[in-house]
Amino acid sequence: MSVSRTPARRASATRAALAGGIALSSVVLLSGTAFAHVSVQPQGEAAKGGYATVNIKVPNERDNASTVKLEVNFPLDHPLASVMPQPVPGWKAEVTKSKLDKPLELHGRKINEAVSKVTWTADGSGIEPGFFQTFPLSLGQLPEDADQLVLKSIQTYSNKEVVRWIEEQKEGAEEPQNPAPVLKLSAASDDHHGGAAPSATATASASTGEKSGHDDKAGDHEEKAAAASSSSDTTARILGVVGILVGVAGVAFGVLAGRRRSA
Repeated sequence: MSVSRTPARRASATRAALAGGIALSSVVLLSGTAFAHVSVQPQGEAAKGGYATVNIKVPNERDNASTVKLEVNFPLDHPLASVMPQPVPGWKAEVTKSKLDKPLELHGRKINEAVSKVTWTADGSGIEPGFFQTFPLSLGQLPEDADQLVLKSIQTYSNKEVVRWIEEQKEGAEEPQNPAPVLKLSAASDDHHGGAAPSATATASASTGEKSGHDDKAGDHEEKAAAASSSSDTTARILGVVGILVGVAGVAFGVLAGRRRSA
């Protein structure tokens, strides 16, 4: 009797192991997808008409090359008077400005050009396989007549491969293969998140980078938001690891159960 049932028991154990393996593969794929795209994440809120600090998050998707260059483009149909990168060790940042067809009025003065692109170039090894890097930016003044800003980005690898994150998400459609990072704008608040008009001295110094007024406005939430962003990333990774362990446990349980029955 025991001999005749052995093939069935082995088949049952094999099916259990296969199911566990499928579960494990699904967890691995899903956890990898969550970090696959270049994205933009605000530190706190990015309110219309206000200022914000955001992180451009860049994962390395290749096993045999490092990310050595990142280019982030800003829409000129909703121009930003000030875009300031925070220094990132091992990277050189270059800010490019373009002439505006229609001058932008900010705090009572007209601005004829706006930042159209920020480019980071690695001084060393860049973002190596298995790692990601964040590039902080201080932005302002955010538009009041838009719900989001699409920041089309271009990622370059050390093997000369170029990935263009420029595809815009269409309503009701599946996510494109290379989606562009999108910064969602929240409703304007009374204080515009520090977007009140600066003093005459700060306005006069705007041509040299608007550093004094802008950083004070955006800096209020940086510490809290950075902690929240870090917590979110950590939680996602923990869930991914737990899922993998559950999958492995399922495989082991199926195999052991099959051996005990056959014994």
